[in-house]
Amino acid sequence: MPKPRSLGGQTCPKAFQSALDELDVIGQWEWDAATDCARSDAFVALLFDVDPQQAEAGVPLTQYVEAIHPEDRVRVLDLIRRSASEGSTFLTEYRVISVDRQTRWVLARGRFTADHQGRPVGGGGILVDITSLRMSEGTFAEVTRRPDETALDRAADHAIAAQEAIVELRDPALKALADALLISLGRKLAQQEVQDRRRKMN
Repeated sequence: MPKPRSLGGQTCPKAFQSALDELDVIGQWEWDAATDCARSDAFVALLFDVDPQQAEAGVPLTQYVEAIHPEDRVRVLDLIRRSASEGSTFLTEYRVISVDRQTRWVLARGRFTADHQGRPVGGGGILVDITSLRMSEGTFAEVTRRPDETALDRAADHAIAAQEAIVELRDPALKALADALLISLGRKLAQQEVQDRRRKMN
């Protein structure tokens, strides 16, 4: 059995659980199609059992795909391919096998860009761990997404697009602001998800 990777002097599963306990369970990722280089913060890396240092430098997108639960993988890949070829946004939920070998549910909001011939250029987005929400429901059924777009949905899409452009500027101060905005929007998306589910239960 491979030795757990370390993060900040702790084994990754312990550090990961600490992050979950702090309830700041939102992360972000970006992908460059030309180099097939996917980068993410440490939270997303641990969620997908990717070494955080490698995730910061960039790894092939397939390394993240491998962590998607086998029962969800085909559906998620189909959605990613469709969104990448259309240069569109997506919102979905799926399961991943994280660094602590636990199955976790994530709410994923992302956006891909494509050229005029439909070839993917890149993408990015945010991930929210909604495992506790799913567990409290006692069900793992796929949810039906509402077709109407809210102001929060539009804000998240624009923030993801802005973050992609800001990355190209290589301005650390602007990048920090864009990251903070995405994290805040991720929290709002998670809150909206809870409210939507409560309305459906009543």
